[in-house]
Amino acid sequence: MNNVDLPPWLKIMLGVASLDLAIYFQHVMFHAVPALWRLHMMHHTDLDFDVTTGVRFHPIEIILSMGIKMTVVVVLGIAALAVLIFEVLLNGTSMFNHGNVRLPRRIDRWLRLFVVTPEMHRVHHSVVIRETNSNFGFNLPWWDRLLGTYRPQPAAGHEGMTIGLSHFRDPKRLTLPWLLALPFINPPGKYPLGS
Repeated sequence: MNNVDLPPWLKIMLGVASLDLAIYFQHVMFHAVPALWRLHMMHHTDLDFDVTTGVRFHPIEIILSMGIKMTVVVVLGIAALAVLIFEVLLNGTSMFNHGNVRLPRRIDRWLRLFVVTPEMHRVHHSVVIRETNSNFGFNLPWWDRLLGTYRPQPAAGHEGMTIGLSHFRDPKRLTLPWLLALPFINPPGKYPLGS
């Protein structure tokens, strides 16, 4: 983008959208590659769905994510302001779309045309594998719709769905030391995309 003559505002918008698409693909990759899924499982072991789920990531996953984002920034020549805006949006929307919030149906339906809503992303945290492997977006909902990974609702409905992973249901085993060791000591189950 450094070598393209575009208005600065458009470069920033394209930079933010490019980073968001990269994070979408990164999220899909963390579900598709069993070794990466082992790291990402920490995020999905939460038996509840709330703001804390939005920051529940294995440290190694965070480091890998930073490396992926830095590579995209360097390869595409994304402006520093676009990176800053994207990071603020990513962290803010992660808290929002993991929030234990129920929006009125009409507002949710309208809002999810522009941003990933809590109900849209909650489907992704279902124990049902085909639902876990859907709705990968964090900021923009368009990638899921365009690339065929969008699910509007869980099969059991939001009231009847179970959050978490079917093979990690014991709250006593969901301590910080156990979660940090999780990628190295536990089988990934059948959740990786394509399993």
